[in-house]
Amino acid sequence: MKCIINRRAQFSASHRYWLPELSEAQNQQQFGRGAQFPGHGHNYVLFVSLEGDLDEYGMVQNLSQVKKVIKQEVTSQLDYAYLNHTWLDFQETLPTTENIARVIWQKLAPYLPLVKIQLFEHPELWADYLGNGMEAYLTISTHFSAAHRLAHPQLSYDQNCEIYGKCARPNGHGHNYHLEVTVKGEIDPRTGMIVDLGALQKVIDDYVVEPFDHTFLNKDIPYFDQVVPTAENIAIYIRQLLQSPIQKLGAKLHKVKLIESPNNSCEVYCTGDTSSVEPDAIASPVLTFV
Repeated sequence: MKCIINRRAQFSASHRYWLPELSEAQNQQQFGRGAQFPGHGHNYVLFVSLEGDLDEYGMVQNLSQVKKVIKQEVTSQLDYAYLNHTWLDFQETLPTTENIARVIWQKLAPYLPLVKIQLFEHPELWADYLGNGMEAYLTISTHFSAAHRLAHPQLSYDQNCEIYGKCARPNGHGHNYHLEVTVKGEIDPRTGMIVDLGALQKVIDDYVVEPFDHTFLNKDIPYFDQVVPTAENIAIYIRQLLQSPIQKLGAKLHKVKLIESPNNSCEVYCTGDTSSVEPDAIASPVLTFV
């Protein structure tokens, strides 16, 4: 029986986004504050996902051995290191989050049955790598606060209460929404980036966070005048808003995840994108109750 297991590890390291063939002004324009000397650091969190059949002892892999391999091949070399000078790979292609994940895969693949490397630069930025050449996924997490009312405009108040319960009350209610936007693309062989991170953040801010933050969605966002602003419909609309601007940046929108509360979240994938960071993901809305 196939099973996927995950092992967590961490390391602290610094890096700098700087290409010697560019002038200082060009590096500043390309990488912004990431180009500042002597660099900056992160507490990286690494998740290594492995797949295999259960052995007679009920394990895919002996986790003690997995821990040893990760430490020997990755964390002992990267912890408290300056990444640009640590591995030759990072002299050819800069140590961005997505490229570090790719190179970690290369270091571990000879020893472990990998299915995914996930690397968190910080809680609001992480990369996923699945072993597909230079293709990687990058996720930005952000948030906005908004109110809404769940009520279909063609139904009576009593009918809406029957369907939506307390959420149909006339004055609405609010949430601190957490939004995760995942894009996919090819890692640039020199910059290490699949997309300009600053430009991606600006697109998300301009098209979603600023227009949605501190609004009553039913009244302030015209789309929801006739569309009930459920978590599913909000996520679908955000996907609609972001798909074209992200494509213009040279990447592809892969997934929008909207977390309405700790108990309720929704994921929508781009139409026609059957590849996924998650083995069981689909292109239609996925609503999760925890």
